[in-house]
Amino acid sequence: MSGTREKVQSLNHPNPDWEKIASSPEFRTVMQKKKRFSILATIFFCLYYFALPVFTGYFNFLNTKIFGSMNGAYLFALSQFFVAWILAILYVRHANKLDRDIQKLIDQQRREAS
Repeated sequence: MSGTREKVQSLNHPNPDWEKIASSPEFRTVMQKKKRFSILATIFFCLYYFALPVFTGYFNFLNTKIFGSMNGAYLFALSQFFVAWILAILYVRHANKLDRDIQKLIDQQRREAS
């Protein structure tokens, strides 16, 4: 319920000065954190994704049988689904933290404007 209360209270305040917020060093820092996380997560996922064809094409260790007809390549391929979900969860957590930081900047700007 507190989220709804905060939204209603924010409607009672004047609109924030978005230009001022966007030009603030704190906002730039938040955007740098977002950019850094996004780039690193993308690089990690691309490396992990393309490791499967590289490892199966040039090395034999993923072709060994683990149990039954299941080999390491199948398990590696299945792990990519889990890695994608884990990265999505980490991104949501990171984005929520950044949203809180941006909301603090908006609240600070509204207090200064009042």
